[in-house]
Amino acid sequence: MNETTSEREDQADAWFHALADRTRRDILRRVLAGEHSVSALARSYDMSFAAVQKHVAVLERAGLLTKRRQGREALASGDVEAVRSVGVMLTELEALWRGRISRMDALFASETTENSTDTTNQKD
Repeated sequence: MNETTSEREDQADAWFHALADRTRRDILRRVLAGEHSVSALARSYDMSFAAVQKHVAVLERAGLLTKRRQGREALASGDVEAVRSVGVMLTELEALWRGRISRMDALFASETTENSTDTTNQKD
């Protein structure tokens, strides 16, 4: 199934929203290193279990982590492929902006050259 531009933009919005928070980025780092129970994650932060659950839910909705049940525990794992997709998207954005900056540099350089030529011609 091909994603539409709108779907890709919605996914990017979800990724950036999820990664905009320091705690969520830290949770993601932990679960990318290995599976953690949500309760173990909650013990790592100075906030309530419910607050950590909400952070995990945001990461899960963004597709950056997955949860599975094992008995009474909810186990969270990072989705390496999703994180790679974020990296690819950021690389594409970087290339886009580097191209724009290069074109602006070229434009400024040509304007500077034209202005030098005009000034030189006026002196003659």
